[in-house]
Amino acid sequence: MRVLIDECLPRALKRLLAEHECRTVQEMGWSGKQNGALLLVAEEFDVLVTVDQHIEYEQNLGNRKIALLVLGARSNQIEDLTSVIPAALSALRDIQSGQIVRVGE
Repeated sequence: MRVLIDECLPRALKRLLAEHECRTVQEMGWSGKQNGALLLVAEEFDVLVTVDQHIEYEQNLGNRKIALLVLGARSNQIEDLTSVIPAALSALRDIQSGQIVRVGE
């Protein structure tokens, strides 16, 4: 699975999702793009992983190839995200194009 990690998440998250091919928004040179514009350029990825709790209400993924995985944690610090990684990995095995899946709090 090709996973794009949103810029609001720590780059160290790649290590925890290592069974997937992960890149960060920063690595792709897409820092600062708003969600709609980011989703347009990110279509080469299967999933965008984010902690943006409002993105599912702002974006319509109905005709997009990319899916969204929204992580719910106390903060976007790696220490707080670690507890949702098992659920995230499970969700990444089943997520389909155009879906929005929420894991964690």
